Amino acid sequence: MKFNLPFLSKAPRVAVIRLSGTIAAGTRGSLSDETLAPIIEKAFKRGKPAAVALLINSPGGSPVQSSLIAQRIRRLADEKEIPVHAFVEDVAASGGYWLASSADDIWADGASIIGSIGVISAGFGAHVFLERQGIERRVHTAGKSKSTLDPFQKEKPEDVKRLKAILSEMHDLFIAQVKERREDKLLLGEDLFTGEFWLAGRALELGLIDGIGHMETKLKELYGEKVKLMRYGRKKSLLSRFGAQVATGGLGALEERAEFARYGL
Repeated sequence: MKFNLPFLSKAPRVAVIRLSGTIAAGTRGSLSDETLAPIIEKAFKRGKPAAVALLINSPGGSPVQSSLIAQRIRRLADEKEIPVHAFVEDVAASGGYWLASSADDIWADGASIIGSIGVISAGFGAHVFLERQGIERRVHTAGKSKSTLDPFQKEKPEDVKRLKAILSEMHDLFIAQVKERREDKLLLGEDLFTGEFWLAGRALELGLIDGIGHMETKLKELYGEKVKLMRYGRKKSLLSRFGAQVATGGLGALEERAEFARYGL
């Protein structure tokens, strides 16, 4: 015989996954499907959570890794029939917004930056510098496009055209993801997909988010005051726990700082 005693009833559990940083494969400290897969799988499967919350603070990065992470979240959400809520801290831009779009709803602070639905490729050209130094660049290939966008050669119009075509296709995939996930919430008469970004209030008007709200407050509103938050995230290395910095990680930290700086952060 089972008695349903009030003091024995379990509080709802919500798994919280922190997604903070740039998105890239094979880079120390960045978000990637490889590093996040065990964390995401555990969050959805351990303890039968009532929901999963994504705590996002990312300026974006790799379109492929963004897609892989978002698809993993959606697959598990659909398989387990678990709702997913996204909460934005400083920024969910570019790939960061791709991650947010995997949720059933998106909430942000009033000062959060949202959007940048676009694709970018940046590089440098050093052919003039080489010429001034009297250095001759010698490149031999099998395949006429093998040296496409070589930074030590003068930029070729056909290379730029080819790159722009690839970026355009990636952009279309990003747009399709946002439209599929946000459905009829988007204000499609506006230029949502130009790479522009907005504060949360304007993003709400455009249908990119569902409201202004903070994680703990909103989850208590949705699941009750006694909701229990189960937090999941990447473990810090032993060195970083003691405040030590690894020299090889310095460049990656600078690159990540530059990505956040693009949004005034």
